[in-house]
Amino acid sequence: MTGDLTVISGPSGVGKGTVVRALAAAYPQVWVSISATTRPPRVGERDGVDYFFIDDGAFDELIATDGLLEWATVHRSARYGTPSAPVEAAVAAGRRVILEIELQGARQVRERIPGARYVFLAPPSNEALRDRLAGRGTETPEQMERRMETAAIELAARNEFDHVVVNDDLGQAVAELVELLGL
Repeated sequence: MTGDLTVISGPSGVGKGTVVRALAAAYPQVWVSISATTRPPRVGERDGVDYFFIDDGAFDELIATDGLLEWATVHRSARYGTPSAPVEAAVAAGRRVILEIELQGARQVRERIPGARYVFLAPPSNEALRDRLAGRGTETPEQMERRMETAAIELAARNEFDHVVVNDDLGQAVAELVELLGL
């Protein structure tokens, strides 16, 4: 038996993590990939749970050994990537696999796995996105501006995805994903 792969992407602050965690909590057959990153952990984040926090040398080694399904430098600073082996094992085991990744990574996965499902999670407005980012309290004003610049590029690419879900209401966004995934 083989599972399937869904890529969920969208701008930073749109609520990808919140939506994906809610979906996984309600549907145990969903397996969410854990990304590797070179950025430092935010308050409350745990290594191996939220991300694999690794240094540049370890990230370079994953690239050199084809150990990443996708990877990108995000917001002109840290690198993020999806370790290949756990994803391949989960799909082979029949799991419903979700990758919560950014636009560059989604494009790379589409090149490698065109038959996957691609979902773009969009904010209800640019103002709502800015408010959500500010509400996190984790970015400096400069980082916030970089994230908004990146968000504009990502929002312009939403038509590259099979489906667009507007995250205006958590329950509604999760319900739309449940329907799209056939859960």
